[in-house]
Amino acid sequence: MPIETIFGNLQGLKPSQLKQLRRLYHQRIPGDRITTPEFAQRLAAVSTEINKPVCAYLNRRGQVIRVGVGTPRQTQIPLMELPRYGAERLSGIRCIATQLKPEASSDAALTSMALQRLDALVVMNVTASGFKKRGGAASGYVKEAYLAHLTPQDSRILTATQGGGNISTSDYSPPSWSISPPMSLDMLGKQDFMDLVEGLEEEFRREYTALDVDSDHERVLIVGIMTGDLSSQEFQDTLAEIARLVDTAGGDVVQMLQQKRNRVHPQTVVGEGKVQEIALAAQTLGANLVVFDRDLSPAQVRNLEAQIGVRVVDRTEVILDIFAQRAQSGAGKLQVELAQLEYMLPRLTGRGQAMSRLGGGIGTRGPGETKLETERRAIQRRITRLQKEVNQLQAHRERLRQRRQNQGVPTVSIVGYTNAGKSTLLNALTNAEVYTADQLFATLDPTTRRLTVPHAVSGDRQEILLTDTVGFIHELPASLVDAFRATLEEVTEADALVHLVDLSHAAWLNQVRSVREILKQMPVTPGPAIVVFNKIDQANSETLALAREEFPMAVFISADKRLGLENLRQRLGQLINYAVSSQ
Repeated sequence: MPIETIFGNLQGLKPSQLKQLRRLYHQRIPGDRITTPEFAQRLAAVSTEINKPVCAYLNRRGQVIRVGVGTPRQTQIPLMELPRYGAERLSGIRCIATQLKPEASSDAALTSMALQRLDALVVMNVTASGFKKRGGAASGYVKEAYLAHLTPQDSRILTATQGGGNISTSDYSPPSWSISPPMSLDMLGKQDFMDLVEGLEEEFRREYTALDVDSDHERVLIVGIMTGDLSSQEFQDTLAEIARLVDTAGGDVVQMLQQKRNRVHPQTVVGEGKVQEIALAAQTLGANLVVFDRDLSPAQVRNLEAQIGVRVVDRTEVILDIFAQRAQSGAGKLQVELAQLEYMLPRLTGRGQAMSRLGGGIGTRGPGETKLETERRAIQRRITRLQKEVNQLQAHRERLRQRRQNQGVPTVSIVGYTNAGKSTLLNALTNAEVYTADQLFATLDPTTRRLTVPHAVSGDRQEILLTDTVGFIHELPASLVDAFRATLEEVTEADALVHLVDLSHAAWLNQVRSVREILKQMPVTPGPAIVVFNKIDQANSETLALAREEFPMAVFISADKRLGLENLRQRLGQLINYAVSSQ
């Protein structure tokens, strides 16, 4: 981009006027001054000449780096082009703006300052001097000026959002700023700019340090959209789950914002005002990642990132990231990579002209394909190869299952919502040493162990094979279902299922429904299942009573405390007898 590009509304400007605007790039201000009377008057003269407001953006060396025609809001620097120093720093850029007529509200200019984290914003009221230059145009002079800058937030506002995972949705407060009384250019010129900026950044650093921020973790802003028939409680449960997913992925949730809409906005999911609020919150709280509680289209991600200025991801991408961290076996890593590539492929489009050799100009014409097409082709080849490997894995597991069936050993798979305690139950029943943690998707690879249970008829002991499987989640991403089909077949091919439910979870009933919905969508109908309520030691009496009423045939246990396991063994023997006799 040429260094003397003029931004904003250039309609109706003459070549001579554009030349005057470009000359502003050759001006320089002493580094310790906000502006000088000479530069301010020159800006006022140009603004009066074209009869439009003008904004000049300067760096800390006093160089003009951007000239725009329009208000600070209309000429602001795109957020993706601004330096990202974090919440403890300002952007290193100030804006000197002219204003030809008093505005009813300065909120738009101040919001623009906050979005860009400008060092300072100077708004100058310009009026015609009455003196006419050659050609008849009146020159302009600065009647008065106002100086505005950001002020640090009270750290209590920020730390209120970080309390053991209990994230509030209403603690966000818009950024605060300080606006000076009207002053003359001489008074403005005497302000020590570097002293002002260094003092502000020192205050920002103190407030930021008070948050005890772990720089190794991403600071995440979560956005939830409530649409359709979702109840308020279900929506809050959804927000709590996405916060837990972010925490499991290694991010720190600094704030949640939400909006209720009849339908999502096709370009930005949320409305224009909410997008601006998200951008302000990200700047104010130092967030470097925005996570939406639903899947986003590639175009929506691009639009949001351009307007918010930080990376934007959706729920599926967070889950894929967790899976990538959790995968241990070769099979698990294979399936995760396949899911990630299938997710990435449709999102390659629109990554900018840098991806294309067909944009026009010297060196771009002639035979060949775009860089985008080359990358897409490479990813498609990798996907094809991975799918073949998944098919081989599928065939291998099918042979193992067939061998077990030939041995006449019944199989039972433990299914359930993620973090229901499936691995803990397998360990408690079989003395296995499967990794367990109070985290979502702690287990990706299925583990099978032998278990002895009473025979339902003879009372003798019989062996069964008990398999721990990957956890389910509400609206399980289709890419994961496809990639993990080899693993999920452990569920569909089992003789019977243990549907494990975390009874201590506030949304346990919705989790039951989600798991049943996923099981219904399986290509092969799974075998008979019993519902087993886990973590009864952490559930209250009202929840226990409701569960017994809704599920009278269920088994109640605590895998961690080893409560009710003998009763579960008895019921497993009955379940296997029923499953085998029904085949």
